[in-house]
Amino acid sequence: MTKQTVLNKAHRALNARMVDFGGWDMPVNYGSQIEEHHAVRNDCGMFDVSHMCAVDVTGADAKTFLLRLIANNVDKLKVPGKALYSAMLNEAGGVVDDLIVYYLTDTHYRVVINAGTADKDLAWMDQLLGQWQLDVSVIPLREGPKAVAMIAVQGPQAKAKVWQVLPEVKAATENLAPFFGTQIGQFFIATTGYTGEDGFEIALPAAKAEDFWNALIAAGVRPCGLGARDTLRLEAGMNLYGQDMDETVSPLDAGLAWTVDLKSERDFVGKAALLANGQKAQFLGLKLLDKGVLRAHQKVVTSQGEGEITSGTFSPTLEQSIALARLPLGVALGDTVQVDIRGKLLNAQVVKPVFARHGKALA
Repeated sequence: MTKQTVLNKAHRALNARMVDFGGWDMPVNYGSQIEEHHAVRNDCGMFDVSHMCAVDVTGADAKTFLLRLIANNVDKLKVPGKALYSAMLNEAGGVVDDLIVYYLTDTHYRVVINAGTADKDLAWMDQLLGQWQLDVSVIPLREGPKAVAMIAVQGPQAKAKVWQVLPEVKAATENLAPFFGTQIGQFFIATTGYTGEDGFEIALPAAKAEDFWNALIAAGVRPCGLGARDTLRLEAGMNLYGQDMDETVSPLDAGLAWTVDLKSERDFVGKAALLANGQKAQFLGLKLLDKGVLRAHQKVVTSQGEGEITSGTFSPTLEQSIALARLPLGVALGDTVQVDIRGKLLNAQVVKPVFARHGKALA
């Protein structure tokens, strides 16, 4: 049986087209996926991301636990509310999941993990805690009185719309730097997102989520589904777990080397494998020059050898097909490569894997 977020009835009341997404009954669109995409790039849209799992990591050894658990270095987090993007790795250096860590205090961090991997992630954390014997509690905020819902409000008008609905949070959030979060009463408001646009990701008590969702609609925020979320994140060059990386893929080969701290003496799960294996491929963008649509798992033919598309789609902002791809190390930006689409080799240009952000085409 598929799981439902607390906003499931609200989605159905809006006649959303619902799909099974990693075991969750989620809206893929509310009518026009293209219009939802453009709403976020040009105005304001919102997404129910309550299927994501917020986890509080608390205890005397919380910092030590995260220093050993993830590839990035939580020692970088000095200011309360600062967020860090990283990945949990297995011993072979593959990505168990990508996540965001918010630093609240040295004994309290909030971690947001992916929906489809939540049970696996929590089991992995529990296994390592058992091995390391640390004074840490890992508390998923999914059920009971601590259950939270999460709504992402994204776009150039996103913050203004949130302040219209929650004027009491404006003073504390209008100067909040990118990749920060702050607790204001019952709301945890963060300047993170998955679209390449300005906005907030807001966690609030699950019981209050539907009223907040409806208030945002009344303020002119457009509900958006998974379809637009995927085209937006791909245009912004953001990885999707399960497509662009998984337990068999090193973060060094998934364009995530910037999230891996190999310089400090700190040890973490998977570090030895990363040092031993190094980087074997590079993660780049493609723009299709011929007619067609780029899709995941299509073969890429280059003068340096073969690669593979990990995510591909039609870009509403660029009005052409784009993709993220794992390519041989010798391939350079600006190169023309060929993509095998149904037996035909079509030309594509290699570009930086960021196609559009802040309402503008970049590639």
